Amino acid sequence: MSDVLAFAGVTVTRGGKEILSEVDWEIEEGQRWVVLGPNGAGKSTLLQLAAARLHPTRGVAGVLGEVLGTVDVFELRPRIGLASASLADHVPGDEIVADVVVTASYGVVGRWRERYDRLDLARAHELLEALGVSHLADRRYGTLSEGERKRVQIARALMTDPELMLLDEPAAGLDLGGREDLVARLGALAEDLEAPALVLVTHHVEEIPPGFTDVLLLKDGEVVAAGPIEITLTEDNLRRTFGLDVILDRHGDRFTARAGTRD
Repeated sequence: MSDVLAFAGVTVTRGGKEILSEVDWEIEEGQRWVVLGPNGAGKSTLLQLAAARLHPTRGVAGVLGEVLGTVDVFELRPRIGLASASLADHVPGDEIVADVVVTASYGVVGRWRERYDRLDLARAHELLEALGVSHLADRRYGTLSEGERKRVQIARALMTDPELMLLDEPAAGLDLGGREDLVARLGALAEDLEAPALVLVTHHVEEIPPGFTDVLLLKDGEVVAAGPIEITLTEDNLRRTFGLDVILDRHGDRFTARAGTRD
């Protein structure tokens, strides 16, 4: 079994419809994956499986050396960092930003009666600083901009020093400046040899940070292609994934795509 993720024939069925179908996917330690696909492709469902928050209907889903269905997920989940809109929606708007991050130590949202030592509090502030939002530590979460919230969510996801980091559309809703700042910070994280294995879900190749190594393309719950980004992120695979002709360009370590055909 792969060190981080090993899916074999994974299928998820809801209401008689297959959301994911016979997905095979492996992630090794140190890899940085992007999951690309249109709306309804099954990307978020795939991430929920990787986060041990959903079990497959069929197939075998191995996460961090454990098999879902045979392991206590409440012991497994603290080993996984997750930043997603669904999780962020549960953060109380009046929560102090530093508390939003530090409460990840107990796997809770909203501080109550837990006690945290100085090391926990120091780590929370270090992570906020690394994401460029340490100056917001004493602000209320509900007063932050969308871009600021995204960075706080990522700091929270890193709080437990996870072995696997999952980012569900972290740049969604950001303006150009916010997106580029976030992409640069995620690129720095990807280049960090001490960082966990990373999986980033997005619709757009422009949001792929530098340093990401592999890509999985998903359509209608099925894998179109998966492998090293250098050979797998191609115009043909994007056409098959999104259902239109695409011109893909690379500028240094960034990508752009637009509809069209080459002359």
